[in-house]
Amino acid sequence: MPLWLDFLRTPMAAPETRVLKVMRMATLAICLSLIVSIAAIGPLKAAIGTGAGALVAGQLLVLIALVPTYWVVKTRADDAWLSHLLEESER
Repeated sequence: MPLWLDFLRTPMAAPETRVLKVMRMATLAICLSLIVSIAAIGPLKAAIGTGAGALVAGQLLVLIALVPTYWVVKTRADDAWLSHLLEESER
């Protein structure tokens, strides 16, 4: 079998676990709320004052923590899945 065909037949990502799905959806939700918060910074500032900037900063801090955490967990899951597939193919 040609190498490229073998490569195409090998799954490269692990099945998504519940934890990974929750983390991915949380990241998307925070990104969307950040976009809305930045777009509506004027009305937010009028409604809650200087807390609007703190709200945006808080969302950024959560993303700064969540994205690398998701990346590490996803990479470990993919590596474990690939190792599992390689072990099965050796049997």
